[in-house]
Amino acid sequence: MDANALKIEAARAALAHVEDGMKLGIGTGSTAEELVRLLAEKVASGMKITGVPTSERTAALCRELGVPLATLEELPQLDLTIDGADEIGPELALVKGGGGALLREKIVAAASARMIVIADARKVVETLGRFPLPVEVNRFGLAATRIAIERAAARLGLSGPLKLRMTDSEPFVTDAQPFVTDGGHLILDASFGRIPDPRALAGALCAVPGVVEHGLFLGLADLAIVASAAGIETIAARPQ
Repeated sequence: MDANALKIEAARAALAHVEDGMKLGIGTGSTAEELVRLLAEKVASGMKITGVPTSERTAALCRELGVPLATLEELPQLDLTIDGADEIGPELALVKGGGGALLREKIVAAASARMIVIADARKVVETLGRFPLPVEVNRFGLAATRIAIERAAARLGLSGPLKLRMTDSEPFVTDAQPFVTDGGHLILDASFGRIPDPRALAGALCAVPGVVEHGLFLGLADLAIVASAAGIETIAARPQ
């Protein structure tokens, strides 16, 4: 099975946890989009749910496919969020934000009674850090914020380049612009390598003025549904 087929299988397995009448947080990214497509089929067959999207991109797809939506202002407490991840580490520690929606994804996940993460088996790692860590930052003082992040990381023994995320562009085209999140912020992708203590790094990043949010999702996911050629594996978080 190719990667896209595995994403579909993970999304299909997650749908078993969606019940009629649920207020559902809907994630962002290629795996979450497969969930939206499958969810739209259920809605067309009569399932009643209300979705709260984590990005304008997800909202547009939901509207296109007929998935009913509300805002988090209208539904501030959700039953379940289903979202993808860029990495799934021990105790369901996650790296998210590859799709650029980490702030809204974290707000929606925190407003949910449960969070299920869906992914293919390539996303499961022994230690977080293979995927560059997205850090959403304010436009003002970008250079100062970058230096402060580097210093905070260095105190934890971490180093590596922080790259300002740019919009997609064709090869050799030099007019790419900085990627701007739905909230109007920028993203620094931090290639720190192995992150042995995600909680320490999360705390250090939160203490940096100019950092809006980071892509370490700790203690939020209750269940991971991971698809591989061997089938579906479910990984439950340990009780807090």
